[in-house]
Amino acid sequence: MNRGFEILDISGDVGLRVYGRSLEELFINSALGLYSLITDLSGVEPAESVDIKVSRESLDGLLVGWLNELIFRFDTYGFIGKEVGIKNINENRVEAGIKGEEFDPERHERGLLVKAATYHNLRIEEKDGIWTAEVVLDI
Repeated sequence: MNRGFEILDISGDVGLRVYGRSLEELFINSALGLYSLITDLSGVEPAESVDIKVSRESLDGLLVGWLNELIFRFDTYGFIGKEVGIKNINENRVEAGIKGEEFDPERHERGLLVKAATYHNLRIEEKDGIWTAEVVLDI
C-alpha cells in the first residue's frame, strides 16, 4: 500500500484497489493509480495545471465520474497528471487542481489504454478511519 493503490488483475480489464486516510486522499490516490496505468509517472513534469469539478448524486457516482473525467482529459487533450490537489470534496462533489503535462509519446512510456471507469463490482467503504475503494477500469 506504499503508493496508496494496488493494481488488480481482472480478466479482460484492470482494477484499482485504492486506500486513503480521508476521502480526499482516496480520490488523490485513485487519480494517481489511474495515471500510473497510462504511463510511468516518473517521466511526467508538473508543467501545467488544470482545474476539475465533478458532481454526482452518490459517492459511487462521484468516484466513477472523477476517474472518467480524468480519462476524458487524457483522451481529448492528452493531459496526464502527476500531482493532484483536492480543493473541496464531499460525497457529492469534488473540486481539484491537477498538475501535469501533455502526453508526449517520444518521452512518455505508453501503458494501458484505459477507456472508462465502470460501476462493475464498485466498492467504497470507510472502516476504522481508512477509506478503501475498488473500481474496475475498462481497457
